Amino acid sequence: MKRNLFAGMLNFVEKAGNALPHPATLFGLFAVIVLITSAVAYYFGLQAHHPVTGEHFHAVNLLSEQGIHRILEEMVDNFTGFAPLGIVLVAMLGIGIAEGSGLISALIRLLVIASPKKILSFVLVFSGILSNMASDIGYVLLIPLAGTIFLSVGRHPVAGMAAAFAGVSGGFSANLLIGTIDPLLAGLSQEAARIIDPEYYVNPTANYYFMVVSTVVIAAAGTWVTEKIVIPRLGEYKQGEVKAEKIEPLSKIEKRGLRNATITMLGLFVLMGIGLIPENGILRGPDGSLLTSPALRGFIAILLIFTALPGLAYGITVGKYKNDSDVMKGMADNMKTLASYIVLVFFAAQFVAYFKWSNIGLISAILGAEVLSASGLGIIPLMLLFIILSASLNMLMGSASAKWALLAPIFIPMFMLMGYTPELSQVVYRIGDSITNIISPMMSFFALIIVFFQKYDKNSGIGTLIATMLPYTIVFFIVWSLLLIAWIQLGWPLGPGAGIHLGSGSILD
Repeated sequence: MKRNLFAGMLNFVEKAGNALPHPATLFGLFAVIVLITSAVAYYFGLQAHHPVTGEHFHAVNLLSEQGIHRILEEMVDNFTGFAPLGIVLVAMLGIGIAEGSGLISALIRLLVIASPKKILSFVLVFSGILSNMASDIGYVLLIPLAGTIFLSVGRHPVAGMAAAFAGVSGGFSANLLIGTIDPLLAGLSQEAARIIDPEYYVNPTANYYFMVVSTVVIAAAGTWVTEKIVIPRLGEYKQGEVKAEKIEPLSKIEKRGLRNATITMLGLFVLMGIGLIPENGILRGPDGSLLTSPALRGFIAILLIFTALPGLAYGITVGKYKNDSDVMKGMADNMKTLASYIVLVFFAAQFVAYFKWSNIGLISAILGAEVLSASGLGIIPLMLLFIILSASLNMLMGSASAKWALLAPIFIPMFMLMGYTPELSQVVYRIGDSITNIISPMMSFFALIIVFFQKYDKNSGIGTLIATMLPYTIVFFIVWSLLLIAWIQLGWPLGPGAGIHLGSGSILD
């Protein structure tokens, strides 16, 4: 009975969401609504006072003369400066070479033949989580690959993409290695902590122990949701024009192509190692650190090289690429699939920009923070509420660093005064930020995932994506909260030298 009720709720969410206009139209309407709301909020004097810095924020009327000028002058910049656009376009050039050569297809066949069906869901969720150490590779490579893999073994391709998406985005904060987000958040946390303690230092490994354990927990939880909820709900894949590729053993020439692609890949790794390992390596950051290395900060360029060159090696070996025109065709064919995404991004970029300019999201965050700070609750209820607040704000603001830049100066000093470390505040924020990534239209790659879904079901829309991913959000919230509660009760360190309580207890004592 409960299963039927839950399935009915998800079906309702899907139908209601898909009854909405086209996603591009919807973002256009959202942009108009923000413009109108900004004028109304300005008229009624919506404002907020930052409780720590003392800075005053008020709603900005975007329908004023100055606002209209800004809308007209920055419309193109909003579009071309929308971060995921360039990332996706550049990454897809390299992926187009690899896909056009047949390399990706060969790798899929090899993976499917070598991997038991029973562990595919776990492999996809786990791989999605690990992909976060390499910036946005999971979104542009793993998720569409997961759909192809599931279709190849006779399972619903959307379920495969959902599993990968759950790992890539829902498990965004978990990992076995330090990723690009760790030093970014740690820097913001440190600046906020120094409002109270000018000497406080937050290490990029501040949450490492908790995130390593979270990797296994979230991978297992995501696998359970995929197998027990998503796959049964989607049923057998029958609709759409995409047919499953017949899985056949690799031919001799394909094996030779894979060997040459592997040799090329190993050569690239050797070159990267030469640039990274020595203290004066050319790929180290300006301060000699690996964390500021251009190999990390410019990972999309690395992805382009690491997909294009092995793709070339494979394509030339198997005879797919006979000249440069064949290579360019492979790149162009792959870019054609992004036409709908590019149109959607134009409207989404305007909406995000207007929301930021109006200060509505920022003011909402401050007012919500004031309510939470006045609650007077104990550590566990307080942290659970902070998870909920972070998760809710994620539905309004997409960037993890932007939200933390706003919340950290409010919550870190507040929690430090109560005796809790900045590292605890940061890990709680990361949980909340992750669990609603997969259902937030403000998430940068949300539009791209809809396009991926539409490859297998042309009727897919925002409702389909949210209904499919909502079970992951609910389960991840429950499982991650329980893990946090256990961690706090046991008093385990969150990372090297990063505890839960400040050494001297409450600073107010």
